[in-house]
Amino acid sequence: MTNADGTAPRAPLSSWPTPLEPAARLGLRLGLGPDDLWIKRDDLTGLGGGGNKVRKLEFTCGQALAAGATTLVTCGAPQSNHARLTAAAAARLGLDAVLVLAADPGVPHGGNLALDGLFGARVVWAGPVGEAELGARTAAVADELRAGGEIPALVPFGGSSPLGALGYARCARELLTQAPDLDTVVVALGSGGTMAGLVSVLGAHRVLGVHCGAVEDPAGTVGALLSGMAGPDGGHPDAGELRVRHDQVGAGYPVLTEPVMAALTLAARTEGVVLDPVYTGRAMAGLIAAVCDGDVRPGHRTVFLHTGGLPGLFGHPDTLARAAEDLTGR
Repeated sequence: MTNADGTAPRAPLSSWPTPLEPAARLGLRLGLGPDDLWIKRDDLTGLGGGGNKVRKLEFTCGQALAAGATTLVTCGAPQSNHARLTAAAAARLGLDAVLVLAADPGVPHGGNLALDGLFGARVVWAGPVGEAELGARTAAVADELRAGGEIPALVPFGGSSPLGALGYARCARELLTQAPDLDTVVVALGSGGTMAGLVSVLGAHRVLGVHCGAVEDPAGTVGALLSGMAGPDGGHPDAGELRVRHDQVGAGYPVLTEPVMAALTLAARTEGVVLDPVYTGRAMAGLIAAVCDGDVRPGHRTVFLHTGGLPGLFGHPDTLARAAEDLTGR
């Protein structure tokens, strides 16, 4: 069981805390009060283009270094933010990185993939396989490296494990210092570790996860991660009934939806904040829907956790085309 107090080995990869910024113009457009909505800027974590995975990687890389690893091995989609940041962390720490990606080698090499190459990662193309097959292929790659004399460290899908979730237990404590009166934190729910870490400190009633389609059972995934974490008294954190929205997945994980495009546009034009079409765009669309149905209310402090993902926008042709539509005729 992983200790919630963060005493596991940690490899410092950024400067903390990240800023908590007011978003009054956006909040008013959503129907909230002028001091209700704030943005926790975990897109500004510095390493490798920033994003929430840096907090998780501090713990998974700390464990890897303690074990004498020479290579970090992980997996994901071709535009995986986690894979990109694993490659950046490996470069920072003097390790090699191997990324096992669920696609064929002919996919466009923009966005995160371009940065994977810039950071010196080696990509293994697993083909368009499911989560179980991708995990098996990743384990096989680690075995091949071990047979060749390397010491591989397997970094879990999305960086999400009870160990990686400690990064967001630390973030939750930052938030309580920055906004002691916070009522709700809204966060994209991908591989689950970010939400699990927040819930372990804040409780389920203060964390609203917006399912992005990355896993089949988002609530079960978060619950399983929480069951592997230890609370301050040595027991499991009391999750309670998780708050998860399922209404923003649309036609699937990589597919841009109209509510997400509207959310991207609104955040950009009210606050100058750029979201991505897979994670933070869905989280913002979920926040908009939550205000509409009364799950998030005026007069209460709401924090939108910006988990990064900007490079992924440049690997998403549909979003780029839609964003450029208004360049003429103004």
